[in-house]
Amino acid sequence: MNQKIIITAIIAVLIGLGIGYFLFGNQAVDHSHVHPTAAASAPASQEATTEYTCSMHPQIRQNEMGICPICEMDLTPLDANASDDPLILKMTEEAAKLANIETTIVGGGIASATSSSQKSIALSGKVQADERLAASQVTHIPGRIEKLYVSFTGERIRKGQKVADIYSPDLITAQRELLEAIKLKDLSPGLVKAARNKLKFWKIGAATIEAIEQQGTIQETFPLYADAGGIITNRRVAVGDYLQQGAPLFDLMNLGKVWILFDAYEKDLPHIRVGDKVAFTVASIPNKTFSSRITFIDPLLNPTSRVAAVRTEVSNSSGLLKPEMFVEGTIHPTKRKATTSKKASLTLPKSAVLWTGKRSVVYVKLPDTEIPSFQFREVELGASLGSSYEITSGIEAGEEVVTYGSFTIDAAAQLNNQTSMMNQNVGIKKEKSDQVPNFQEATPTPFKKQLNTVANAYIGLKDALVQTDPSAATKAAEPVVAAVEKIDPSVLSGEALAYWSEQLMGLQSHSQKIVALSDVEAQRKQFGFLSDVLINVIEAYGTEGNALYVQHCPMAFNNEGADWLATEEAIQNPYFGDKMMRCGLVKKTFE
Repeated sequence: MNQKIIITAIIAVLIGLGIGYFLFGNQAVDHSHVHPTAAASAPASQEATTEYTCSMHPQIRQNEMGICPICEMDLTPLDANASDDPLILKMTEEAAKLANIETTIVGGGIASATSSSQKSIALSGKVQADERLAASQVTHIPGRIEKLYVSFTGERIRKGQKVADIYSPDLITAQRELLEAIKLKDLSPGLVKAARNKLKFWKIGAATIEAIEQQGTIQETFPLYADAGGIITNRRVAVGDYLQQGAPLFDLMNLGKVWILFDAYEKDLPHIRVGDKVAFTVASIPNKTFSSRITFIDPLLNPTSRVAAVRTEVSNSSGLLKPEMFVEGTIHPTKRKATTSKKASLTLPKSAVLWTGKRSVVYVKLPDTEIPSFQFREVELGASLGSSYEITSGIEAGEEVVTYGSFTIDAAAQLNNQTSMMNQNVGIKKEKSDQVPNFQEATPTPFKKQLNTVANAYIGLKDALVQTDPSAATKAAEPVVAAVEKIDPSVLSGEALAYWSEQLMGLQSHSQKIVALSDVEAQRKQFGFLSDVLINVIEAYGTEGNALYVQHCPMAFNNEGADWLATEEAIQNPYFGDKMMRCGLVKKTFE
């Protein structure tokens, strides 16, 4: 019995070995994989998790190859080390060191705001003559110039110096009248006094009048003395010229004190006050720094150069400073009274800011990250303060901002399909979702009414596209932009607020794009994106007002299909207009 069992077992084993050899005997066994199942499944898992994106629109992400729904470029695989957030660029330690990235921690609080306003302001300007010290040397006697004792521009004269000799027939006649009056002084003493006053009126000195009376002779030429001292800036006469009384001989300028006029731009004017200390240098006087205080700020702005004159006065007894000399100055604003504003402004070095128009960009280094991570951040610039900018929004005190290497980071972000200056304003395509969250019961009525205002403005835009009128569409998109900006999300909280923040970017971006575009087909493309976002928003939060119909055209955008909202069931296609006005169907109704 036992022998039969043993023989049966042996036969079963032999049959099993035969079957195994028949099935697997011709296949090579690979002993290099300890876990062949895991190894075999790895490629499939890796392929399943590969994510594709658009180099121009990094917000587009999908798990399969295709084209970008915005620009129709081929999607490329996303770097495995890239951040899931398109605003954050991750770099290795080696890459950060190679780029020589430097950062600065932004100071905060009231002290920071106060100190920022004390930043020095660099200005350029010129030396100018003090207009208050300008004078003209005139002749008080009508007559002919017989001799000039100063004869060229730039010559310096002193007050009381003889400058010319004048031959005056009128003065000769006045002397004769005086001598005749003296002969008749017993009969008419008033005539003598009148004759003397006539000579005094011509500024003939008392000693000269007395000499004429005593000698009894007529003086044909009279000297002319300088009424003021200064530099001759313009010679108006020559020998032999005949002058009327009061005619100018020279223009004079006293350079014992001069003005320094600085050109201050509009952005610097709020930080400059009368009394602020200013130090300046002149190229022709090396190793010497002049110091003074601002005495006047021009209330008028030059319409051509867009600058206002800022004036300081300095003594120039040595004559070193000459009009029209160029100067380089630094204004040090005096300490202002500390502000008590809770939202005190901060300052950043100018090297940290990348310009993109009014709103500019900085990169903020994120704390507590395993590898260096830099966040794309838009900021609003205030006044320019020397080598820094005042930051009115976008940065908080204590954040670490890249001050050197921002261009390198931005270029890397662009190449790595991250948000950068090149693509920050591109319309963001919000993918259609079959699972839109439902916050309608928890959404307050005021918020729904605000969405209704957006929907009403949207309908006007839809009607303009139905008419295929790009100009009207541009104008109709402006109320949409305004209505979106006026929405107050403060009544939302939690997931409802987070979802609104995601959708808001799409509403703003696509409506603003339509305003900026002039081609109706490009406007319709953005209108399709805007419609998808608005439909999701209304489905999530609900709206107050008339019923809205979600309508669909299956032939829009090369048969991709597109949706839109309408207030009537009748189809009026905004994607084709008169070409296919009735193409479409009602998909859904929002009561």
